[in-house]
Amino acid sequence: MTNRPDFYRFHNGSKAALPFEAAEYDARLTELRERMDAQGASAAVFTSMHNVAYYSGFLYCAFGRPYACVVTDDACVTISAGIDAGQPWRLSHGDNITYTDWQRDNFWRAVREVTGEIAVIGIEADHLTVQQQGKMEDFLKPIVTVDLSDTTMRQRMYKSEAEIALIRHGAQVADVGGYAIRDAIKLGAREIDVAMAGRDAMELEIAKRFPDAEYRDTWVWFQSGLNTDGAHNPVTSRQLERGDILSLNTFPMISGYYTALERTLFVETVDDASLAIWNHNVAAHELGMSLLKPGATCAQVTEGVNAYFREHDLLQYRTFGYGHSFGVLSHYYGREAGLELREDIDTVLEPGMVISMEPMLTIPDGQPGAGGYREHDILIITEDGNENITGFPYGPDHNVIG
Repeated sequence: MTNRPDFYRFHNGSKAALPFEAAEYDARLTELRERMDAQGASAAVFTSMHNVAYYSGFLYCAFGRPYACVVTDDACVTISAGIDAGQPWRLSHGDNITYTDWQRDNFWRAVREVTGEIAVIGIEADHLTVQQQGKMEDFLKPIVTVDLSDTTMRQRMYKSEAEIALIRHGAQVADVGGYAIRDAIKLGAREIDVAMAGRDAMELEIAKRFPDAEYRDTWVWFQSGLNTDGAHNPVTSRQLERGDILSLNTFPMISGYYTALERTLFVETVDDASLAIWNHNVAAHELGMSLLKPGATCAQVTEGVNAYFREHDLLQYRTFGYGHSFGVLSHYYGREAGLELREDIDTVLEPGMVISMEPMLTIPDGQPGAGGYREHDILIITEDGNENITGFPYGPDHNVIG
C-alpha cells in the first residue's frame, strides 16, 4: 500500500519575489517575538489572512480549508493545504509545510510538528473559531493559550518605510481608477460598465508598477441614485440619469495591502438641496483632515467632526465612523480596529500611522438632497501633522460630470 503522509514539505521551484525585502519580514518577526515574550507565549499560531500575510508574505485562499503561520523562537512556518502545491512555499518568508486530506485534522498534526505539545500557545481569539480552538487544544495540549490578536494589531498599526512606500503606490493606483471612472461616466451607462473601466485601469497600472507580483482582489464599487445610500452597496446594472448622485469607490489591492479612493459626483447637474449637503460634507472632510495630527486621539477627531455636523443639524445623517487604518486588510479580511475614528476609540495618533478621513451623510429617499455623500482621502501621520497621499480632486467644482 502506498504511504500517504499526514503532511510533507513540497518546496517546488525557487522562492518568488515577495512584497518586501527579507529584512522587512525579519524585523516584523523580531518585534513579534518580543511581544510573544511579553505575554509568555513560546509559539504563536496565526490563522487569519492578515497576520499570515503580514509575518510571512503568503496571502492564502482558504476555500473552506484552514491555514496558518506558526512562529517560534527560531522558526516561521506557513501551513497550507495540498491543493496549493508549491505556491505557498514560493511566497513564504521562511519554511512551509503542506498538509494532506487523507484523514481529517492533518492541519493540526502539521501545526503540532512546529509547536510541539504542552507549550504556551498564542492564538488570535478574534479569528480562531470555537471548533478549531477545541481541535487545537486536543492536538497541541497547551499549558495555556494567550490571545495575541490585540498586540499584533498594535504592531500592524505602525507602518514601516517600506509599507508606506507600497501604500503610496496604492493611493496613486486608486487615483488612476478614479480618472478612468470619471471618463466612463455618461448618460445611459450602467453602474457595472463604469465599475469595470475603473477596475481594468487599476489592474493594468498595478501590473505596470509591480511586474513580479501576483494579482488578485482589486475591485470597484460604483453606485448611483438610491444605491449610494450605503458605503458597501454592490454594483448593479442601473443606467445613469441626468442629475444622479454618484459614489465612486476604487480599491486597488497590492499584495494584500488595501488602499481606497471615494468621491461624490453628479451627472451633468446638481440641484440646490444636494449641493448644500455636498458642500457641508466637503467642509466636514476638510475639517477632519486638519484634525489628524500627532497627539490627537481618535475620539477627539471624531468629536470635532461631530460638532460641525451638529451645528448644521446634520449629525443624524452620519452613518458610520470617520476613518480607519490602512495596511494588510480588505473587505474579506483584516481590520486594525484600534485605529478607527469613532467615539469609543481612544488611540493617540502617532507618526507612522496611516488613516483615512471619510465622512458620509446619507439623506433618506424622498427628502431634498436624497442620497449618500462621501469623500475619502488617505493620510500619513507625520511628526508635525499629516501628509495627504490622495490626488483625485473632490467637491462640486470638479465632480459634476458632463
